[in-house]
Amino acid sequence: MSSKHLNLLLADDDTDDRIFFKEALEKLPLSTHLTTVHDGEQLMQLLTKETNELPHVLFLDLNMPRKNGRECLLEIKLNKKLKQLPVIIYSTSLEQEVVNLLYKNGAQYFIRKPAEFSQLKKVIQQALTLIAQENISQPTRENFVLTG
Repeated sequence: MSSKHLNLLLADDDTDDRIFFKEALEKLPLSTHLTTVHDGEQLMQLLTKETNELPHVLFLDLNMPRKNGRECLLEIKLNKKLKQLPVIIYSTSLEQEVVNLLYKNGAQYFIRKPAEFSQLKKVIQQALTLIAQENISQPTRENFVLTG
């Protein structure tokens, strides 16, 4: 996997969480480029630009202003150009009902934002390794939530 360069996109309205994510990613032995956006509208504008190359993976926060992560996920999965994009939900909440709905709506994985830096590094690496191995097919429901 380390031989492949991954273009990642992170949609998160929390500046500290974006910095935390970027720092964790930089500590991994992976070749990546991270682009960040701060709300769902900005995300969808970026993804739907005709000239834009899609990222390999989207990390999507659920609770954002203007357009939340659930709305973005539905738009992505209904869009012919975007529906194959692996979307990893990246959120502080872990409500079972919401997690089930996200799985049903086509999210690839769900990561609960860890407080520990070492745990964040581990779960990002786990997610990227799985994405690289599984050719973007959705896992079973039991393997949907990643904990590192």
